[in-house]
Amino acid sequence: MLIRVEYSTRYDYERAPHFVVQVLRKTPRSCESQHVRRWAIESDVDARIRQSEDAFGNIVHTLYSEKPVDTMTISVFGEVDTSDTGGVLQGWPERQHALVYLRTTPLTAADEAIRDFASGFGGENGLEQLHALMNAINDRIGFDTGATGVSHTAEKAFALGRGVCQDHAHIFLAAARWLGVPSRYVSGHLRRSDGQVEQEAAHAWVEALVDGLGWVGFDPANGLCPDENYVRVASGLDYLGASPVRGSSYGGMGESMSVQLRVHSHPQSQHQQ
Repeated sequence: MLIRVEYSTRYDYERAPHFVVQVLRKTPRSCESQHVRRWAIESDVDARIRQSEDAFGNIVHTLYSEKPVDTMTISVFGEVDTSDTGGVLQGWPERQHALVYLRTTPLTAADEAIRDFASGFGGENGLEQLHALMNAINDRIGFDTGATGVSHTAEKAFALGRGVCQDHAHIFLAAARWLGVPSRYVSGHLRRSDGQVEQEAAHAWVEALVDGLGWVGFDPANGLCPDENYVRVASGLDYLGASPVRGSSYGGMGESMSVQLRVHSHPQSQHQQ
C-alpha cells in the first residue's frame, strides 16, 4: 500500500522568542515492511535543519531558529510503500543490546496494580503471552482523548482505566518488562480503516522481543499487530524517547501549539489494488 502523510505543527507566541530549538523524530526509514519513496521536512521561518541519528537508530532533525519569530510552522510530507509482515520487524538497524529495553522509566514503571495484572500472562509461549497481554489492555483501558496528557504515567492511566494510544503503549511496556520481556515504544502513523484521513496526533504502539521471531509489533490501542496500514517512524524506551517533537525556546512567552495531520492511501495505490 502507498501511504501519504502530511503533517504540520504550528507554534504561536504571545512574545517572540529570541532562539528556538526543535528536535524532530518525524522521518521514517526503509525496512522490510516499508519503503520510503520520498520524504521532506520544511519550515516557514529562517532556520537551519541538521540531520543526525540518535542512540536508537532513529533519524533526527534538529531545527535552529536564531531570529525572533511570532509564529513558526514545521511541515512534513512524504509517501511510503508498506506491506504486511505479520507485525515482525526486519531490516531496521539495532543500535542497542536487547537488554536495554528492560529498563524502566518514570512513564513506564509498574506499580503493584500493573504487576498483579501482568502476573496473569505468564507462560512458555512468548507470542501467545504477548497477544493475550495486548488484548487484555485493549479490553481494560478505554480510548478517551480527554482523560490523560503526555505526562501521565502507566500507573495513572491504568488506575483511570482510560487513555490514548500513548497510555496503552506505556501500560504494555510496564507489564512486559516486569515479565522480563524486552519491549520498546514506537511512534508512527496509522492509516485508519474507517476512512478518517484527518487525525489529531501521530499513533503509538510497541515492539517486544519474541524468541525465534525477533522484534514483533503490538498495538494495544487497537488490539492488533501492525500491518500494511502502519508507517513506523521512531522508537525508544517511552514516549519521550520517540516523540515526534521536543524542543525549547529562549526569551519568549505564551507558546501555543496546533497540529494538522493527514494520513491516507495514495489514489494511485487504490487504483492498483
